[in-house]
Amino acid sequence: MPKLLGQIEKLLLILIMLATLVAVGAEIMHMFRHQKVELSDLLLLFIYAEVMGMLAAYYNSNRIPVTLPLIIAMTALSRMIILQSKELDKIVLIYESGSILLLSIAALIMSMKDRVSLEKLKQRGVP
Repeated sequence: MPKLLGQIEKLLLILIMLATLVAVGAEIMHMFRHQKVELSDLLLLFIYAEVMGMLAAYYNSNRIPVTLPLIIAMTALSRMIILQSKELDKIVLIYESGSILLLSIAALIMSMKDRVSLEKLKQRGVP
């Protein structure tokens, strides 16, 4: 049973990668069609690159570092703020900016935790 679940998981990851590549292609075609590159387009491509990086990290280590989804969420919130900034109520902008701040603090804490864990493993002599 665990082997079957592992195969299903790998299949889903391949499907996510293929869907991400299709989305990247569609976004690039959109930029060529409109002959214009906006900041929101670049942030969307950056999100796609982060998703592919997260998938690559999973294939290399069989685990997803918690900081990668947090960074993706921060980028997505930034993109949302940029796209909706003209019609947003000021308090909503403060809430969304606060969310980015909280996510960045969480990413910092998780990075520090990982660094401390790695140092403990090195002290024990685990490669």
